[in-house]
Amino acid sequence: MIPDKRKFNLMAVQADIDPPVKLTNSAAERINAIVDDLKSTKTMLRVAVNGGGCSGFQYSFDLEDKQNPDDIVVVNKGATLLVDSISLMYLAGSEVDYVNDLIGAAFQIKNPNATASCSCGSSFTI
Repeated sequence: MIPDKRKFNLMAVQADIDPPVKLTNSAAERINAIVDDLKSTKTMLRVAVNGGGCSGFQYSFDLEDKQNPDDIVVVNKGATLLVDSISLMYLAGSEVDYVNDLIGAAFQIKNPNATASCSCGSSFTI
């Protein structure tokens, strides 16, 4: 549950931030590569926030073949990112990136709403 002082108005979020979630070039290129490698009809990456993880909330990443009516759609370099309206409350202003370094390669979310996160970055607290 979001504390009262941190409640978001979805319409205000959509009006104030364009796009409400940023998809970096690196992440877009990786989405395109995954879709090409899999040769799947699932061509869009969905990022969602679910309860759980060691910090309270966790990110999930899934490929989708259709968007829902309440989805926010972000397109970069031909890659499509989907975020549902509930998850957007936690992800507004975030950046989805793909990082490939000595530690490993992974999608990462830079979330300005998170007040803390676990050491691996897959879960967070608001």
